[in-house]
Amino acid sequence: MHIIYTPLWHTLLEKNMTKEDLRVSAGLTTNMIANMGKGKHINMTTLAKICDTLGCDITDVIKLVKDDPATDGGENHDTVKEKNKGKRN
Repeated sequence: MHIIYTPLWHTLLEKNMTKEDLRVSAGLTTNMIANMGKGKHINMTTLAKICDTLGCDITDVIKLVKDDPATDGGENHDTVKEKNKGKRN
C-alpha cells in the first residue's frame, strides 16, 4: 500500500487555499510541501498539524491505495506466476 495526497489537494481547493497558504498557516517547510507533491511520505505529526490547521479529518488529507499485486507479491501472485509459466526471460 502507498499513500496519495489527492484528498489534500481537493480539500485545499474547497477551502480556497493554496499550498503556500497551507505551508504558512501550518508552519510547514517548503520541503514538506514538495515531498507531498512528489507522493513521498511525511510523518504523522505533520499530518496531524495539517488536519488541525484545515479543521479536517485525516481522510481529507491522505488516501491509502493498494499496490498492484503483480509488483508486490500480493494475493494474486500465483495467478501472475501461472500466466508467465513457460515464458522465457
